[in-house]
Amino acid sequence: MEDIDAIAALQDPVRRRLYEFVAARGREVGRNEAAEAVGVQRTLAAFHLDRLVEAGLLESGSRRLTGRSGPGAGRPAKVYRRSPVERQVALPARDYRTAADLLAEAAEAAGLDDGVREAARRRGRALRGPVGDREELASLLRSRGYEPYWDEDEGEGRDGSGPVLRMRNCPFHSVAERFPPLVCGMNLALLEGLLEGADGWRARMDPRPGECCTVVEPSKNNEP
Repeated sequence: MEDIDAIAALQDPVRRRLYEFVAARGREVGRNEAAEAVGVQRTLAAFHLDRLVEAGLLESGSRRLTGRSGPGAGRPAKVYRRSPVERQVALPARDYRTAADLLAEAAEAAGLDDGVREAARRRGRALRGPVGDREELASLLRSRGYEPYWDEDEGEGRDGSGPVLRMRNCPFHSVAERFPPLVCGMNLALLEGLLEGADGWRARMDPRPGECCTVVEPSKNNEP
């Protein structure tokens, strides 16, 4: 019931827009920034943001948004970021997570990494779509639950051909936490299958805390 209650908290359209804005930032967001982004008053944004915290969809903290410290730096402001807790609703209840954990445990114990990766690569090929340009690539990954974003700060890929596409969400997060080599290898193989035959893009491992373990970047034959 907790998952149902949490998802029900998103029925309010303002609350849902606030949640989507905070989730898409991938960092801490202050009340003023969130209110301005969705076009509501700060007090209304604060109310809904705190309700999202109560529902377990966001986490809150405090920090000085000025980036300064010491006298004159101002009081810490309340900030929000998406909670890492996963929410699932199935009626009647289903326990696919336990099944996934058991299968991953058995595969790891039996040394089936190569077989799992090949199966993932085949599935990726079956799920392929158009990935000619940046938007088509991002759209395909969004459809698979990855929440991609272009890391413009990083600048260029390994060969200097363009920015890196990172993913804020791993669709296999709960299983990957318990079996990282197996599941991250599977994840990379799945992306390799998705990108197979798509000139100009390649996937590689580049784990970061709180994000997917893989990235997609331009390859040398990609034209801007």
